[in-house]
Amino acid sequence: MEQTSRKRRRVSADILSEDRDSDCEMIEISTASKLPKDQRPESTTSANLSLKSPISPPPPRRTSSGHHEPHADKGKKREPVSRSLSPPQRPISTHSPSIPSPIQLSTVNGLADSTNIDTVSLGDILGDPLIKECWLFNYLIDVDFIMSQLDKDTREIVQVKIVHGSWKEEDVNRINIVRPPLRREMIYLKYTWAHNFILGTHHSKMIILFRHDDTAQINIVTGNFIVRDWSMCQAVWRSPLLPLQTPSSSNPDSPGTFPIGSGHRFKTDILRYLDSYGQRRTGTLTTELQKFDFSSIRAALVASVPGKQNLRGTNPDEETLWGWPALRHALRSVDPKTPKLKAHIVMQCSSVASISKKWMDQFQNVLRSHLTQAPLPPSLKPQFSLVFPSADEIRRSVDGYACGGSIHMKTQTPAQQKQLEFLRPMLCHWAGDEKANAAIGERDGKHVEVRQALRRRAAPHIKTYIRFSDRDMATVDWALMTSANLSKQAWGEEVNGKGEVRICSYEIGVLVWPALWDDRGQAEMVPVFGKDTPDDDDDNMVDEKEEDEMDDNAETTDGEGGKDVVSTREKQVKQRRIRVGLRMPYDLPLVPYADDEMPWCASTPHLEPDWMGRTWPGFGNS
Repeated sequence: MEQTSRKRRRVSADILSEDRDSDCEMIEISTASKLPKDQRPESTTSANLSLKSPISPPPPRRTSSGHHEPHADKGKKREPVSRSLSPPQRPISTHSPSIPSPIQLSTVNGLADSTNIDTVSLGDILGDPLIKECWLFNYLIDVDFIMSQLDKDTREIVQVKIVHGSWKEEDVNRINIVRPPLRREMIYLKYTWAHNFILGTHHSKMIILFRHDDTAQINIVTGNFIVRDWSMCQAVWRSPLLPLQTPSSSNPDSPGTFPIGSGHRFKTDILRYLDSYGQRRTGTLTTELQKFDFSSIRAALVASVPGKQNLRGTNPDEETLWGWPALRHALRSVDPKTPKLKAHIVMQCSSVASISKKWMDQFQNVLRSHLTQAPLPPSLKPQFSLVFPSADEIRRSVDGYACGGSIHMKTQTPAQQKQLEFLRPMLCHWAGDEKANAAIGERDGKHVEVRQALRRRAAPHIKTYIRFSDRDMATVDWALMTSANLSKQAWGEEVNGKGEVRICSYEIGVLVWPALWDDRGQAEMVPVFGKDTPDDDDDNMVDEKEEDEMDDNAETTDGEGGKDVVSTREKQVKQRRIRVGLRMPYDLPLVPYADDEMPWCASTPHLEPDWMGRTWPGFGNS
């Protein structure tokens, strides 16, 4: 029961909704003058490197996958690529090197250090003193917060360029961004208009960095550039450091030459995405980015751009698609690991807009897409779940009700109640520990192992769509991290019977799947919890006796320079699957909503106090 208390403090609900009008504006900041000290927010990371440090920071390491491994805070350790082969008496792993998760979670202030292993803060991305130019794309932007994340010794010389969509003069976000001219020099405003797509937003969340060592990096995130968002659960995808391309590494303009998921195709798609802003806004960015070699990237770009596209007149191998058509085309490049098992597709987002059952059915058909398009019997059609927090999970989160204005699902009007009816069978909890039996690992009266993601108290602003191979959710067929929530504006909708799809918002995300690390089909992607790298699989351990038997069975083959000895053991090592981790933001197994439980609704007043003693008046009602 929610209790009313006038003495309780109320959380203001005047927090910007991410359902505003769409447009885009580019701000260029030359940080020639310093911010007054009293206006500089404290950095939220201790990982920022300083030029005054007595020891220069080591160059970023590359993992065995080719991915850039960011500098980590003290206490943050990545798991070793493989276990040591010494001493020989101990069990020896014959497993190929494990690959850390290509999608990482954000560091959440307010959680214990032990829950932030292998996580990434905004300061980890922006705090490198080698950054010379930074392009920021987002919806909500706190310029002072962003500036505080740059290295303190170099922030005055970093060129910062901001692209956002708050074009209305009275927009609070725009006012907050325009306000810095009183404290900085050379700020240029450029506008673009999108009156035909007024229900959309500039919702993409991306950081593009150019560095003094002649490398570039693409960072795609799920959080706004404001303080509050980085106390919530977010996701981060970081490209490797991209070197300048050589004549042999350049690629033609046509994406059809390269497969979905290749670095060359990623480059073509992201350049076309940036071109959609127009030459006046991002022309210099695309010209500069064209100079770099993207071949080390293993991911497919899935983005949305406002406008209409005709699917009947578009060749997806020669042109870049947007919205759900782009996702469907990318998924048709993915071969499920176990197509004869019933897959489980989990949608997880921070906002659910007004959608019809027809649109939801069509979107689920998109998520079912894969390389083998043979019809499946009803018994093998994937199960769908939708992970979304309840009011109790918001109350008990790090920021309590304060984060509630960033999470939206309306449930008040008859139309909204009707929408809830077809969503309810799919609804699952974010934390899943409201009831004691769920916390200790009981499901339907049976004891199960709960794999904990260590993010129960971090409210979700992350957006992920994941296909698990089977009901046990032990392996992953593909995973999408994106800025796109569950909405027609983000993904698009068919507007007529002529194959036209209309998209209203800018969105951006990346799709990954195991074959990107081994095109022979010998890789698997596995969910990992509390860290980024999979553990060694016990099934792939060889004891001393087995090792001796393998060595006794060594084969001799004629080599070009004589005879080569190849042990059976070495062959088996090479044949082991590559294991790619996927860092999970929520616990498994999932906990479905009970019939009497409701998802969080920001527009509904909540009088039961959160853990800090505050109540929630309802979005926009304070």
